[in-house]
Amino acid sequence: MDRFRIRGGTPLRGSVQIGGAKNAALPILFSSLLTEGRLKLKNVPNLQDIVFTIKVLEHLGVAVDSSPSSHEVALQAKDLKSYEAPYDLVRKMRASVLVLGPLLARFGEARVSLPGGCAIGARPIDIHLSGMEAMGATIELHEGYVLAKAKRLEGCRYRLPFPSVGGTENLMMAATLARGETVFENCAQEPEIANLAEVLVSMGAEIEGAGTSTIRIQGKDQLSGGEGTIIGDRIEAGTFLLAALATQGQVKVNGIKPNQLEAVLKQMEVCGARVKREDNAIAIESTGKLKAISFKTEPFPGFPTDMQAQFMALLCLVPGESQISETIFENRFMHVPELARMGAAIRIAGNEAIITGPSVLKGAPVMATDLRASASLVIAALAAEGETNIHRIYHLDRGYEVMEVKLKQLGGDVERLRD
Repeated sequence: MDRFRIRGGTPLRGSVQIGGAKNAALPILFSSLLTEGRLKLKNVPNLQDIVFTIKVLEHLGVAVDSSPSSHEVALQAKDLKSYEAPYDLVRKMRASVLVLGPLLARFGEARVSLPGGCAIGARPIDIHLSGMEAMGATIELHEGYVLAKAKRLEGCRYRLPFPSVGGTENLMMAATLARGETVFENCAQEPEIANLAEVLVSMGAEIEGAGTSTIRIQGKDQLSGGEGTIIGDRIEAGTFLLAALATQGQVKVNGIKPNQLEAVLKQMEVCGARVKREDNAIAIESTGKLKAISFKTEPFPGFPTDMQAQFMALLCLVPGESQISETIFENRFMHVPELARMGAAIRIAGNEAIITGPSVLKGAPVMATDLRASASLVIAALAAEGETNIHRIYHLDRGYEVMEVKLKQLGGDVERLRD
């Protein structure tokens, strides 16, 4: 099992290229199930979650031509051999539930194991299922599987109880092949939603409003092949920007639209950082005079829950008392005990974390508990005195491509070691 050994205290400086967004690539890869045609994708990140997704698709019978080095993938779901996504595949990655909508819409049935993934909260799929029922599907839960059937889905008007990203994506894909018009209200507005819609439109879908709270879809009898490019990963970009601040450095991230990360950039500025926005890049510089702040996580365009842990690592170093309210997931403070091992002063009160700084972080053996928690430990280790060993970094590999290589490019003392 791999671990990171990080010797802290060196300011990060330079520029780094941000990879394709994992959270955009996963639903787009699954959208290949909607058509017999060939789907060609660019800027697909080489991550463990992508590997798992391709395994699920190949199990179903999708022909996949993947070139990790060039970050291109071509898929064709012409001759599927199964409509079942089994437990031994789905348990490894929660996003596998996104096969449900495409399979049900195209073939009239699907059997999908209830999903697994990071242990950061219950994250039920009620919205996925109730939305499909609103489109005429019959849903049964049997022995840990979702059994969904519909001769053909029917257009409807459905309001999501919560702007779920995965729910919005699954229902969007299903509606592209439903009969008539479907209108979804209270949708997730994340940039990844708009990226999925762009690819679906290239396949012949008719979609309006993706990226807003109301999405209108005119169903088609069938879709064709298509193509698309995965947007830059705003969470990876934000992680490197925060690492620069934590080490009092100066870093530019390329390949990301600033408006996709605006809520995080504004909090960095409130905290005291200098931020420069360019067309497809963001540069940040530490002033050396950061101050305590308070914020809460919210659906886009609010502060993303996927950046909460990383920002907490920075705030451990900032004078004063900062407060973070986590409103999305109930178990997303699992990184706190590990940060405390390094000297952080954090107390938890319900869904709030109160961070008292500045703490003098010191290297220690720590354990990654989920994807974004892992990133917070990397940031803390880069800023800490001495050597930190971060174990179970397979969590990191799910969402950060060659992170240690990119950090080395910026001057970080990071090694990947195998126990």
